[in-house]
Amino acid sequence: MRILIVGAGATGGAFGTLLQEAGRDITYLVRGPRADVLRRDGLRFVSPTGDRTLTVQTIVSGEHSAPFDVIILTVKAGALESAIADLRLYVGPDSFILPILNGMGHIQQLEQRFPGQVLGGLAKIVATLDGGVVRQMTDLTTLTIGDPTGPGVPVGIVNALTVPGIALTISPDITGALWEKWVFIAAAGIITCLFRGPVGKIIAAGGLPKILAVITETEAVAAAAGHPVSQQAHTQSLALLTAPGSKFTSSLYRDLIAGLPTEAEHILGDLARQAQHLGVETPLLDLTLIQIRTNA
Repeated sequence: MRILIVGAGATGGAFGTLLQEAGRDITYLVRGPRADVLRRDGLRFVSPTGDRTLTVQTIVSGEHSAPFDVIILTVKAGALESAIADLRLYVGPDSFILPILNGMGHIQQLEQRFPGQVLGGLAKIVATLDGGVVRQMTDLTTLTIGDPTGPGVPVGIVNALTVPGIALTISPDITGALWEKWVFIAAAGIITCLFRGPVGKIIAAGGLPKILAVITETEAVAAAAGHPVSQQAHTQSLALLTAPGSKFTSSLYRDLIAGLPTEAEHILGDLARQAQHLGVETPLLDLTLIQIRTNA
């Protein structure tokens, strides 16, 4: 299978390296400056298992190529529209698109443009792009995929993505899995952005009741949408978001305080719109959005 990875940042670079090392045919669709660097220097990936630099195949938008079998979308939400425009040329009638983004809105956007060709996916990985080098900080590398429309993930795609270093799971309810991740990252974003600090300091300041209220708010939206959070996922959220002394902060908070573009609208704005449509009150979510929008 020919696999196109849209974006060669932390997530795309890490998963792409592991796939390429297992002999998969990988090409990256990237912007011109990134393509120049990758073509000249290769893609360097530093992880707990080693430090290596691979020679990689790249294309930039508009360059000719035959359609790809699988297109893995790893950009952030703010770049989604331009990425969709860029990848159109490389989508054939038998292509499948696997987005790995936060939230849920991108699934609908992609399905409108490529009906019947969109899978659902979510990844768990702790990695960053450091001066062009992809650095993975822990050995956690999981990928969960599924078909949100029901027929199932083609066997060829499952085989292509089954490689050493990636713990692959095929979910019979990928929509429910995406909702669980969405409400967790939304809760983490609300807590750390509203109170402007890590979980441990928020708890020390007396914020535990508000943290619990945020978790209740976000999970109530999922339940009203028909995708209640499992007890296991709820327990995991509590463990991460209520640990005394924890230095945990959300990526949304880190981007916000660094003055970087954020996924606030894609994660929190979309959830607030869902809540309003479903009649679920979310006062802490609403306050966080006002704060973020005011300071944008």
